[in-house]
Amino acid sequence: MDDDIQLFLDSLWVEYGLSDNTISAYRSDLKLFSTWLNKRRKTLVGCQSSDISAYLAERLGQGISARSSARFLSSLKRFFIYAVREGKVVENPSAIIEAPKLGRALPLTLSEADVEGLLNAPDTSTSLGFRDRAMLELLYASGLRVSELVGLRLTEINFRRGLVRVTGKGNKDRLVPVGEEALDWLQNFIQQWRLDILAERKTDFVFPTNRGSGMTRQAFWHLIKRYATKAEINKVVSPHTLRHAFATHLLNHGADLRVVQLLLGHSDLSTTQIYTHIAKERLKDIHEKFHPRG
Repeated sequence: MDDDIQLFLDSLWVEYGLSDNTISAYRSDLKLFSTWLNKRRKTLVGCQSSDISAYLAERLGQGISARSSARFLSSLKRFFIYAVREGKVVENPSAIIEAPKLGRALPLTLSEADVEGLLNAPDTSTSLGFRDRAMLELLYASGLRVSELVGLRLTEINFRRGLVRVTGKGNKDRLVPVGEEALDWLQNFIQQWRLDILAERKTDFVFPTNRGSGMTRQAFWHLIKRYATKAEINKVVSPHTLRHAFATHLLNHGADLRVVQLLLGHSDLSTTQIYTHIAKERLKDIHEKFHPRG
């Protein structure tokens, strides 16, 4: 059964060029369901619609979110499309299963004052603190995904043009402009503090750890949580929160939605449109400026 899952994942990578994170999510979803089936002496390719419904009901009873179950069902539907095409099954048992209905969740964001506090939290008198400040500045200035940030390499920065080149979801490259302040922090870090961290070691990664290797997403997640606590930000803060703040603050200050879409690397404008629901500051300013009773 693991072979069927691996062949399916290999086909996704070859045909669609999906990211490692997406492939990992598919693998996790399918293996969990396969284990659940095995305990009932059933197999993934031999399961029925009733098995899928029972599994979803059990997840619901365990308090697992509708969004997580919807992702699982999406993974399963894609697997069975592959299985039918390859002749492993005759019918797709997931075809008649409807995805759980999802509420439209607004992304958590930070105020501009929150961001200032977060950016000022690292101790920039140390090499690691300076590195962390440069990472936070770049993340807020560019809206990069955390995987794009920690995976950034020296050859992907163009200081003269103020651009970084990143490879996003689906292996799609995009050029992202970076403001002067973030570029200054980045350049100072590379020219001095980065060399202190590496101590004669070599790596292409822009932001190395004190072991001389590239930083992981999980490590940066822990860093940003620590700095949020230090800055006394009483909100749930993650690397993605700064990406949300980047988009929201751009819209608050008058940026066009399609420009924000390009900067974030969203393939569909509808994904970006959710930020219009939280750009309240901009709407209020427009009302006060242009309405006769504002």
